[in-house]
Amino acid sequence: MRVVVLGTAAGGGFPQWNCACRLCVACRAGDVPARTQDCLAVRADDGWYLVNASPDVRAQVLATAELAPGPGPRDTPLRGALLTDAELDHTMGLLMLREGGGLRVSGPPAVLSALGTVRDTVAGYGSWDWSATPALPGLTVSTFAVSDKKPRYAAASTEPGPWVVAYRIADPATGGALVYAPCLRTWPDGFDEFVDGATCALVDGTFFAQAEMSGTGTSTAAQRAMGHVPIDGADGSLVRIAKHPGTRWCYTHLNNTNPVLDRRSPEYATVRDAGVAVPLDGDVLTV
Repeated sequence: MRVVVLGTAAGGGFPQWNCACRLCVACRAGDVPARTQDCLAVRADDGWYLVNASPDVRAQVLATAELAPGPGPRDTPLRGALLTDAELDHTMGLLMLREGGGLRVSGPPAVLSALGTVRDTVAGYGSWDWSATPALPGLTVSTFAVSDKKPRYAAASTEPGPWVVAYRIADPATGGALVYAPCLRTWPDGFDEFVDGATCALVDGTFFAQAEMSGTGTSTAAQRAMGHVPIDGADGSLVRIAKHPGTRWCYTHLNNTNPVLDRRSPEYATVRDAGVAVPLDGDVLTV
């Protein structure tokens, strides 16, 4: 199974357009690589499928040779998308794909319900298929509920969760399996078992520390409300990752405040010394 890591940043990308924090300034100066909002492309038997559809999807597709159109003037290898949640940074890219004539999109029922306006909008541009049952031809897909955190625009929704899921995508031909969990409010019960035996796991690396945003003019309460388990600390993800030495671990969904973005930082060294990778946009995984 071939996987392209299209984007690796949290919402807003890196640098954020409205931010002059130390890391965003360093990125604009060319000292730290820029990143687009997190998204994957997975090769199935009938073409490529996105896992999440970021607002940066146009640039991500243009930067990926395997997603180029052809051989016909309007042929595209994109067949559909799986959605982990209904956040704008994971779904607005669907509007950018409206010219494709229709895609197969799957996600939790609460997510599909929240996207009612988006679904109505793209319906005028082609035949779109929406399903709560994920399917990638030639691959096996399973989901794991990780959070009931609703996006702000759906705060009043009464739809039951889950609102956020992780995916495990397995290739029966190779025996390999990929876990993708860019949004983890906690390390939930049962998630270790969901990951067991996976070849590779890309997980939430939004924040390195629990109070990371306190030095940026944003409160720690606001950081907690965002719902992302930190990398470091007794309750951080790095401690849990150490229990799965047979899996290749990667961090994605990095916030612009995360010092791991700078490969010269001690925080980045801590992550790499633990055997965890921090992929760049465009990196390819073979599972």
